[in-house]
Amino acid sequence: MATKLISSAQFTTLPKNYIRPESDRPRLSEVVQCDDIPIIDLGAADRAAVVNQIADACRHYGFFKVINHGVPKETTEKMLSTVREFYALPVEEKMKLYSEDMSKTCRLSTSYIVNTESVNIWRDYLRIHCYPLHKYMPDWPSMPPTFRDVASNYCTEVRKLGFRLQEFIAESLGLPKDALWKIFGTEQAQHMSMNYYPPCPQPDLTYGLAAHTDSDILTILLPDAEVPGLQVLKDGKWLAVKPHPDAFVINIADQLEAVSNGLYKSIWHRVIANSDKERISIASFICPADGAKISAPESLTTDGKRYKDFTYDEYYNVVWTHNLDEKHPLEFFKN
Repeated sequence: MATKLISSAQFTTLPKNYIRPESDRPRLSEVVQCDDIPIIDLGAADRAAVVNQIADACRHYGFFKVINHGVPKETTEKMLSTVREFYALPVEEKMKLYSEDMSKTCRLSTSYIVNTESVNIWRDYLRIHCYPLHKYMPDWPSMPPTFRDVASNYCTEVRKLGFRLQEFIAESLGLPKDALWKIFGTEQAQHMSMNYYPPCPQPDLTYGLAAHTDSDILTILLPDAEVPGLQVLKDGKWLAVKPHPDAFVINIADQLEAVSNGLYKSIWHRVIANSDKERISIASFICPADGAKISAPESLTTDGKRYKDFTYDEYYNVVWTHNLDEKHPLEFFKN
């Protein structure tokens, strides 16, 4: 099997299948360098102040950074190091996990949906399901030897953070702190994407990840501390998000926009390739439990219910069966 991984080759020019049409290029000169994405200290003593900061960030950005979040620094450092070790493995070892079957719960792939895209994106990624651990861990990579222990510990800590954030977000919406657990379920699914962006010879012609919103409840991103790349869309302009030491980047995703009745927005974001350095990021996705009904509480719908009730399966049926270049998935569920 010939490798399709861009991390296993070197390029001096960008292959044609990565070059975006001129109307769909990053236009890097127009990007705003942004330092005002909210940074929220989850360890602050004044809980009401933290809740208010989260409410403000969710309304106006859909993104925020969290510090003093409870995930040990040793845990995040080991996870980043282990992911780098994985991508440094011989290509033959990595290709044991390569698959274009999106139903697989552990797979290494490239781009986004490589077998259906007309233009590819500049990324390789390892995607794994993380909850429950005993169900999915046996399929995870066995190399490097520390991968399963390090990743399982990281997933457990991130899950705790995800549930803690849902408490804060629920309170910020004026709901009981366990309200989102009751809506999305305590057995919420959890996935992780370990992204690798090799140096790109012409980053102005392609994307590390094209503009999108996330389909889950919320996303907890561990960014590369040294190499920026994440950009968010605000007020019609792309803002470059600077990494902050020991911080996670949190973004509101589609399911939470629906449950908040549109008060909190699932914000468009993208990743830009870098010409000089490789970049690693680790995105953890917290998703509704099987059978959970996505429905805004009555207290948030006094002026009308923006979205019909739906399940996560119904949402994903739209994703796989419609042309999303023309219409966002949530648009199909609007009242």
